[in-house]
Amino acid sequence: MPSPVAEIPAAEPDIAAAHYAAKLAFETDCSDVHAAFAAGKSDFVLLDVRSPALFAQSHLPGAINLPHGKMTAHRMSEWARDTLFVVYCAGPHCNGADKAALRLAKLGLKAKLMIGGMTGWADEGFAFEQGVPVAA
Repeated sequence: MPSPVAEIPAAEPDIAAAHYAAKLAFETDCSDVHAAFAAGKSDFVLLDVRSPALFAQSHLPGAINLPHGKMTAHRMSEWARDTLFVVYCAGPHCNGADKAALRLAKLGLKAKLMIGGMTGWADEGFAFEQGVPVAA
C-alpha cells in the first residue's frame, strides 16, 4: 500500500515540465523581484494594488500604488502596450493581485502575480518603504 504522497502517481517529466513552465508564465516570486531591482534589471512595472492608505503605511521599494479598481484603459495607456506588470497585494490571504492581473489581461496587457505579496516579502527579510513617493 503506497503512502499518501505516492497514492496518486507523479506526472511524467514532460507533462510536469509543461505544467511548471505554464505556471511560471503567470507568476513570479519575491526573491526574483528583489533580485531584479538589486541588479538594476527592472524590465517590468511593480504595482501595489492595495489601498492608498495601506501603501502609505508600507510598500515594496520601487512599487507604484494602483488599486485594481483604478486600472482603466485610459490610466494604463501611460505605459507602452508591451509593458510587463508585476502585481502584488497583502499576501496569500488576499486576491487583490489576482483581480488586478485579470483586469490587466482583459485590457490586453501582460501581467504576472508576485506570489506571497507583502507577507512573502517580509518572510524573505526584504526591506519596505513608507510614505508616498513624491513625483519628480
